Amino acid sequence: MLSPEKQLETIKRGAVEVIHEKTLLAKLEKSLKERRPLKVKAGFDPTAPDIHLGHTVLLEKMRQFQELGHEVTFLIGDFTGMIGDPTGKSETRKPLTREEIAKNAETYKEQVFKVLDPQKTVIRFNSEWLTGLSLMDVVKLQAKQTVARMLEREDFKQRFHSQSPISLHEFMYPLLQGYDSVALRSDVEIGGTDQRFNLLMGREMQEEYGRPPQTVVMLPLLEGLDGVKKMSKSLGNYIGISEPAKEIYGKLMSVSDNLMIKYYELLSHISTDGFKGLKEGVKSGAVHPKKAKEDLALEITARYWGNEAALHAKQEFEHLFKDKGTPEDMPEIRIEWEGDMWLPQMMKLAGLVPSTGEAMRLIKQGGVSVDDKKVDDPQKKLPKGSYVIKAGKRKFAKVF
Repeated sequence: MLSPEKQLETIKRGAVEVIHEKTLLAKLEKSLKERRPLKVKAGFDPTAPDIHLGHTVLLEKMRQFQELGHEVTFLIGDFTGMIGDPTGKSETRKPLTREEIAKNAETYKEQVFKVLDPQKTVIRFNSEWLTGLSLMDVVKLQAKQTVARMLEREDFKQRFHSQSPISLHEFMYPLLQGYDSVALRSDVEIGGTDQRFNLLMGREMQEEYGRPPQTVVMLPLLEGLDGVKKMSKSLGNYIGISEPAKEIYGKLMSVSDNLMIKYYELLSHISTDGFKGLKEGVKSGAVHPKKAKEDLALEITARYWGNEAALHAKQEFEHLFKDKGTPEDMPEIRIEWEGDMWLPQMMKLAGLVPSTGEAMRLIKQGGVSVDDKKVDDPQKKLPKGSYVIKAGKRKFAKVF
């Protein structure tokens, strides 16, 4: 096992804040001395079953703890999911049903083991202990915090000042998440920076129940492909881990050089020393950013689809962008012709865009070509025939 100092260096990689670093080092020293692994917890509300790389930032940190020899608990908040996490919400969140939670939780369990070691992962549901709380237990739990403390939370504060409704049950969410740490006797909790209030509540609840407070490791929210906003399926700037290999590879090759470095730090399995060398090499010019990006894209694609699929995705990417070729599995779409057809309508019918408005926008931006010739007129019509339409960098369809 690595020394406590080396373990701390690995744990801090990519972290925005560790509360508190000295305490964590002491815990690691005690763990090594007593040969007792630390209990590490990370909670997930089963609200978005399709996991993208943004979700895997926490999973990768959990994997690091596993490799350091510690006990990792993947906590599914099936009970708290029925309340709904108010973090970042400007209005009361609609709770999930038990059926929705059960379905999403199963999908989560299938996907997380693409990152975590199933033999070293404990999966728990917080309904195990929260369902059994009596009304008196809940009242006692509420008595351990004040309304003033709850209103220190930024989203609650903003809603209070704007006179937007705050339901009383929303105050329960951070209390129950904090109680999870009590029930699991966690030594460490991992979470995103947007969960700061809830993570610290775990420390406070543990102290209220006479237990040592957990150390908190906070990780950044991963920017999506645009390099600006948090990776999100709703924003369309995400890379899903269940997407086809060629999509994962192609999307990773499209990120900026600066964002590539952050992805390396948070998502790659490269060693800490290796990452430092890569970062310095890119900065000095000793390592070409494109080569570094190719290595990252290969690594992450192979993680979810295997080496053979990753290499094939790389070859197809080079065929498309170096050789200006077309994909092997390009869809062929037969449409009903009624004289000349408006190109945006053809693109919509071919499934290249969700709407003709999006097609017109893409054409104006220079992102559409027909038979390898760029189109700049959003009103263009084409006579009946067979055409290869390219929309954006990676979407192709043969329309006839």
